[in-house]
Amino acid sequence: MRFLIDADLPRRTAGLLKTYGHESVDVRDVGLGGASDQEVAEYGRAHRLCLLTGDFGFADIRNYPPERLGGLVVLEIPKNATADMILRLLESLLRQADIVERLPGRLAIVEWGNVRIRPKA
Repeated sequence: MRFLIDADLPRRTAGLLKTYGHESVDVRDVGLGGASDQEVAEYGRAHRLCLLTGDFGFADIRNYPPERLGGLVVLEIPKNATADMILRLLESLLRQADIVERLPGRLAIVEWGNVRIRPKA
């Protein structure tokens, strides 16, 4: 799987994804660290990357249809979460290979103890 890491996630996210055999691009490494959500989504669409973010604005599929991306994963990050907590939340998804395989073209909301995945449109 190929992911686009949004700027609201820790820099160590790429290393965790690599540990699970995934490729990634961090928006901060391609000049999009301060970009609008629309610009980030467009980059993901153009490169068929699954967008990985903690920004719930992306969960609005009317504005960000996951089928136009390589998928969309929104992490429900608690207030005051540390980088380690965010990475553990992401790892809870990555350990579920059957769900990760279903991500292309879909929206997944990852919260503690649960992953909700929306069917393809």
